[in-house]
Amino acid sequence: MKNDTKTIIKHINDFLEYLDIEKGLSNKSQETYGRFLKRFTKWLENNHFDVLLPHELTEDHIWKYRVFLSQTFNKNTKEPLKRSTQNYYLIALRNLLNYFADRNIVSLPAEKIKLIREKSDKAIKFLTLEQIEKLILAPKTSTVAGLRDRAILESFFSTGMRIAELVSLNRDQIKITPATKDLEISIVGKGSHIRTVYFSDRVIESLKKYLGTRQDKEKALFISYKGPKKQVGQRLSPRSIETLVKRYALISGSPATTTPHVLRHSFATDLLNQGVDIRNVQEFLGHRNIATTQIYTHVTSKRLRDIHRQYHSLGKK
Repeated sequence: MKNDTKTIIKHINDFLEYLDIEKGLSNKSQETYGRFLKRFTKWLENNHFDVLLPHELTEDHIWKYRVFLSQTFNKNTKEPLKRSTQNYYLIALRNLLNYFADRNIVSLPAEKIKLIREKSDKAIKFLTLEQIEKLILAPKTSTVAGLRDRAILESFFSTGMRIAELVSLNRDQIKITPATKDLEISIVGKGSHIRTVYFSDRVIESLKKYLGTRQDKEKALFISYKGPKKQVGQRLSPRSIETLVKRYALISGSPATTTPHVLRHSFATDLLNQGVDIRNVQEFLGHRNIATTQIYTHVTSKRLRDIHRQYHSLGKK
């Protein structure tokens, strides 16, 4: 280990390159880390710590930065930063310290940065199968936009894709013939992680009907239709898809909190309810860490409780 003569601030660009070259993170992930660390950089500068070297960073500095985060307000909501948001800033700083350790640069150990405990009663929002069915049937399939929208809603629930993953789909990935009954494709997910997603027979039928209307040359799977004549536009944006999900949630009487991510939660919840092992659900969702998948304890805990009640000898009356 060595004491480095380069300031913490000057190390940040090297750290972002490290995320790219050695960790293989996507450009978007690098930008996110850069944004979170920019606030730390500003804090260092405003408190005259801009010449601080890695080995000079102390727990007292970290404590003062945490106090600063807790007293920072969101520019849009005018409310204090959420605990989860504060943790994102701390996680970025933790990873910077891990980078120092990897480079044999003396610095504070990453584990010295404790994350803020969030309320454990934060429930995962998901829809019941009855609500999902009503949501999927809400689009009017007498129009091309309606066919598209039903295919979008069914694709979300069948695959558990994130909105960015669904938006990036291209037509040439969806190879459907009259005999197609199973469809699985590889997608590039969060952190450039490749995984396979699966489309049910029902989604295949919806996609077949939607694609049968496409006479354009746009490569995107889901495109916009503009104006009264529904002229073909460009690839649908994440914002557009969020808006259409909200619209059909309103039409179908689904909760106002329904979003594409709630459909992803619903997909995972349904699998667990059907008895699928949580590690398989982890693979379906593209989570690198099983801890991320364990947010679905609302399902696994209930299932384990029911099993215990049914089979545990002393638990029976």
